[in-house]
Amino acid sequence: MGRPRYRRTPNPGAADRPEGGDEAVEVPVVLPHAVFTVHEDGTMTVTVDGTPHEPAAFAPPWRRESFPAIIDALTDRRRTPIRVEVREADGAVFTDIITPGRRHRPTAEPDTEADPAPVPALVVLHGEGFVPGEDVAVAVVVAHSDAAPDGTARGVLARELLAASPTREVILLGRISGTLIVGHPG
Repeated sequence: MGRPRYRRTPNPGAADRPEGGDEAVEVPVVLPHAVFTVHEDGTMTVTVDGTPHEPAAFAPPWRRESFPAIIDALTDRRRTPIRVEVREADGAVFTDIITPGRRHRPTAEPDTEADPAPVPALVVLHGEGFVPGEDVAVAVVVAHSDAAPDGTARGVLARELLAASPTREVILLGRISGTLIVGHPG
């Protein structure tokens, strides 16, 4: 048997132990613990360290399809690995350690003459009943739009913003009229 490839360091407090007492010092490793409980109808409840992790206000309940977005949000927020436990409706339990994705640093600005930036795909949601000229919120809220003179409004979003939403819903909210349009633009 060869020598170990690492150098041993003395254990703190080793001098206080009786001779021959070479027991290991236990250092607990604590990771955030996310538990996903999948129900028969495909909805999920999620807890993180025993605390419920709810979807956004007025959003539908978590569904199985929400799993990747939830994991990304949890790892991005903490920037640390998390222990994930999935409890299926049939009683099966799966566990894993999920590490956060790498954060990509922006590179140098592309040469606009040689390599123009691609135009993002856009989605549009139209609605009626707004007060002409009123401020209309486009939720997730990432932008604002003004109502046209005839009281119509539209929210124009980059497709990537819509993809980041677990509900894929867009809301137009008239700040003065209270008009609310909820839709799923394509």
